Amino acid sequence: MKEIELKLQGKIKRLTNRTFKFDERVKEGWFSAVYFLKTREIVKEFKPDNIVTMQFFQKDHAVLCGTDEVIALIKTFAEDPESLEIYSLKDGDKVAPFETVLTITGPYQHFGYLEGVIDGILARRTSVATNVYNVVKAAGQKPVIFMGDRDDHYTQQAGDGYAAHIGGSTAQATHAMNEWWGKKGMGTMPHALIQLFNGDVLEASKAYHAKFPEDDLLVLVDYNNDVITDALRVAREFGSKLKGVRIDTSRTMIDQYFIRNSDVLGTFDPRGVNAPLVFALREALDNEGFHHVKIVVSGGFSEQRIREFEELKVPVDIYGVGGSLLKIHIGFTGDNVVLNGEPQAKAGRKYRFNERLEKVD
Repeated sequence: MKEIELKLQGKIKRLTNRTFKFDERVKEGWFSAVYFLKTREIVKEFKPDNIVTMQFFQKDHAVLCGTDEVIALIKTFAEDPESLEIYSLKDGDKVAPFETVLTITGPYQHFGYLEGVIDGILARRTSVATNVYNVVKAAGQKPVIFMGDRDDHYTQQAGDGYAAHIGGSTAQATHAMNEWWGKKGMGTMPHALIQLFNGDVLEASKAYHAKFPEDDLLVLVDYNNDVITDALRVAREFGSKLKGVRIDTSRTMIDQYFIRNSDVLGTFDPRGVNAPLVFALREALDNEGFHHVKIVVSGGFSEQRIREFEELKVPVDIYGVGGSLLKIHIGFTGDNVVLNGEPQAKAGRKYRFNERLEKVD
């Protein structure tokens, strides 16, 4: 059973290294800035008995993520982790600028070298969770598929997928993205499948359905840059078996619909996936009785672009979003703010008590 299930059942409070599978080189300081490693050695010799409190915060309104991972990191690699006193918020908590999200109290040499690694975990996970939350909010009640597999190094997929889940994404492109939170990846066909059938969307769809008959049939219809023609072809063939069509038109292309209907041009940018094209597709499907066929759009979608579509009431049923969700824009800072029970911090920083913090067992 996955740890996330145990957590949801209340049997454990936090995910552990059983989920995260940390690189053992963290213990050696391989991923820590060298000045943290040097400071650890100095403190061991000259200030071994000092107790510090390290405090972490960021500067935006955000959806916090990465706390379970950070706590597991500390418990796995800190020296004598049971002697440390840790207080933390939880993954999924909404946080305000400068709000304290985590404190660690204990001998600096036991955990201080992990400061930068902790900052990095919180920064990436919180950025992705916040990006996804904002996109899901912009999309209203419509599902958002997390499609970020091609936008970053593959080793980031499990953590990014978990952060996307915390942010509100309910479907993701790869199995790895779902690893930490318990589901499988979803998806139907890429352009490569259609290419292998000489660009014949219908034949590719027939092969897909024959091989995976239990899957919801969702067909990619922009390969020939004529989404309405190809959508109607597959709808006429499959009828009620067709669950949806996906448009992924390049931002440098103008669909053939506009070439045939040039009279509608002149008041909008006709390139890529645009509102008039989706309206025209919906109308064409509905005119032939295919009201049940959902429209999925992907290709360069962001919070702003989704918000624009929703304001125009564009008949999109599902959004596929990738690269914009992986922008790292939230940075965390760790500061030593208390020394041996007394305030002691760099100018401009101080201990900020947060009553929402919970003590970690």
